[in-house]
Amino acid sequence: MATKTDKKKKSTPRLTPSDKELVAQFRKGSMDAFQELIQRYETKAFNLAMSLTRNVEDAEEVLQDVFLTVYRKIDGFQGKSAFSSWLYRITVNAAFMKLRKRKQNQTIAVEEISPALESNWIEKSDRAHIGSDMLAINNELRTVLNSAISRLPEEYRTVFMLRDVDGLSNKEVGEILDLSIPAVKSRLHRSRLMLRKKLQRFYDDFVSSNQVLATGPKYLHGVANG
Repeated sequence: MATKTDKKKKSTPRLTPSDKELVAQFRKGSMDAFQELIQRYETKAFNLAMSLTRNVEDAEEVLQDVFLTVYRKIDGFQGKSAFSSWLYRITVNAAFMKLRKRKQNQTIAVEEISPALESNWIEKSDRAHIGSDMLAINNELRTVLNSAISRLPEEYRTVFMLRDVDGLSNKEVGEILDLSIPAVKSRLHRSRLMLRKKLQRFYDDFVSSNQVLATGPKYLHGVANG
């Protein structure tokens, strides 16, 4: 007959190990711990790589490079920041290394720079309510805007993509890029100003036409308002 103590033991749920515990186990040679870290972060790392490279094949290669780097350099992780922040920094570095190799940090195709933005651009159901002239303006604006984003200096483009496009908080961006929150805010502000300057001939439309803002992606408000 089972005792009350036995029942308590059976009902006690298995605690999920923290990142810190998994890292410690991995350093001791546990491949199970490494596999759990991969499972825990592969989707987030892939999404971040995809948001920066805008190319599925490149994002997959970046993901492989990221976990290979983690495997080789885990002893270099000092634990001063969260493991996730360390991994995201590796991801950002690997993604931009991939872009530099392809030389697309200056010539990224419009179709690659932001499929996520295009999905938020104009819903099909709204097209009937927008005049052909406004659609033409929006289409041209999208092309110019995406081209302008691709030509931002790397440090500003990274902050802009993470903060305004992917919607991370200033704190999250700072942890990923090892920047203070004021530094994140400064780079974000400068990136918006640079985009506004590059889009000067459209800027009056941004601030004077609610229709342009309403049918464009949400981050246009940040560019328009600085």
